[in-house]
Order: sequence, then structure tokens, then C-alpha cells
Amino acid sequence: MDPSNKTAGIDESTWPNVIGEARSVADALPDLLVEASHVASSVIAGWHGRRRAGPGESFWQFRPFNVGEPAKRIDWRRSARDDHLYVREREWEAAHTVWLWADLSPSMVFRSRLSEANKRDRAIVLMLAMADMLAETGERIGLPGLTRPFSDRRAAEKLADALAHLSKPLAFPDTTSVKRFADVVLISDFLDPIDEIAAWIARVAGTGARGHLVQVMDPIEETFPFGGRIEFTDPEKGIRLTTGRAENWRQEYQNKLEAHREEIRSMTRRAGWTYVLHHTDRPAAEPLLVLHSALSGTLDMMHRGGV
Repeated sequence: MDPSNKTAGIDESTWPNVIGEARSVADALPDLLVEASHVASSVIAGWHGRRRAGPGESFWQFRPFNVGEPAKRIDWRRSARDDHLYVREREWEAAHTVWLWADLSPSMVFRSRLSEANKRDRAIVLMLAMADMLAETGERIGLPGLTRPFSDRRAAEKLADALAHLSKPLAFPDTTSVKRFADVVLISDFLDPIDEIAAWIARVAGTGARGHLVQVMDPIEETFPFGGRIEFTDPEKGIRLTTGRAENWRQEYQNKLEAHREEIRSMTRRAGWTYVLHHTDRPAAEPLLVLHSALSGTLDMMHRGGV
């Protein structure tokens, strides 16, 4: 069983049917949007972002007036309240572009009894939660190939609306709009052929953008706990394979899966990108914390003018 035997080519007319018992993306989005909001709220306390004083339109805070500053900076209305001089500071606005994408290809619909969410739904929750968190810090957010980058407190809702009108499943997003210094977050199971993954990474890296890959796996895909006569079905090609003693395949399958994953890790290391492995039986907040750390470093460098 080759874990990388996955194709990106799907007849658009079959897209509503390959999901099987799972809800369509449009049907699932309202619930996923609520879940993403809860996940983002649970993480946001640790998301310090880049709020700081600087040129901008939004009020940030009052601070005591320092001797030597121009008197025109004093907010006289606030100062009159307690006979101390205060300066009104505005929040620094130097928005950065972060492109977000969740793999919606048919293999992502898989869910075993060990998890409460399929891979597609978890990927969408992570993407929308990340949009919520980035919106809090004023960054520009977009879906490559679907929307232009924008800064809005309702970013997650806007992304959900764009996804609801997506006509076909896409594993990898279009890179045409990706520019230098942007960040691209791709959430997928990455079970595609390794040459397709490598080609996409090369295209993004060639733009001068930085990537962050989150590999979402169902726990059963790691352990391969099958035994006896089992029929396996490829959700994208419709190919069926029956084995008499599935347990004999376990070690070879796990070896191939780890080799496939190590190639992805190596490519991200060479590109200076982030790689995160996430299992659907684990809390969604976990990969968000790692992404927060990775993105914060990039954003801080951008805002300091370090690139």
C-alpha cells in the first residue's frame, strides 16, 4: 500500500459524490466556522501578535507624556480628567500578507473510529482559526486563486464564504498571486506523489515567499491496525484492492509512509520552511501554537524592516 498513491486529477462532475457519507464543504462550513472561532479564542490569549505604537488609524492606548515631546501630541481631553498629561498612541499598521489553504481533495474526507473529525474538516477548522487569529493582529489574509488579500475582523467568515462557492476539490492552491515576503500556510495530508509536492514547494519558494506546511493525518493511518481480509479503496481513483492478510503489509506500509514524510521534511528544511505534523485525535490548538511561533518570527522581522 503506497501512501503517496494519490492523484490531484478529479472530474469536477464527481466532486459532490466522492464525499460519500460526509457532508459537503458548503453544508459543513457553518459548524466548522463556529468550531474555528472557539479554537482561535482558546489560543488567542497567547497570540501577542505585533500590536505596538506607530503610524496608523486605530487607537491603541494612552500613555504618560514625556518631557521633551512635542506638545501637539498631548490629548488634552484625557489629560483634563486627573491633571496629568497623556499622549494618545495609535496602533502601528504595517500589514503583512498571509495566504491560507486547506486541501479539499477526496482523500481528506477520511475519518476512522479513533477520531471525531475527518481530515478535511480539521484542515478547514485550522485554516479558519488561523484567519481569526491573524485578523486580530491586522494582517492581510487571502485564499490564493480565490480571493485578493484583505484585512478584516470577519476574515474567517469571508474565507468560509469563498470556500462555499468552490466548484472543485483542490489539493494545492494556485501560486500566481503569491509575492515576495508573503507567507503561505498549506494544510493537507500530503499523500500526493512526492514530485507533485516538490513542484509546488519549488513554485512557492521561487516567488520569494515562505511556506508553512501542516500535515493532517488520521491516527489509524499511522498505526495500520488492519488484519485478515481487508478491501482498501482509493477515494480519488476509485481503485479497490483486496488483501488476504493485511497485517503482513503493516511494516512495509509504515516504512513507506515515514520515508514519504521524511522527504517532505527534507524539502521544507532546505527551503527554510515550517513543517508540522498533526493528528485528528489531538486538539486543534496544538498546530496553531506552532504556526503562531513560526509566523510571529517572520512578521516581527518584516515589521522591523529586517527583510
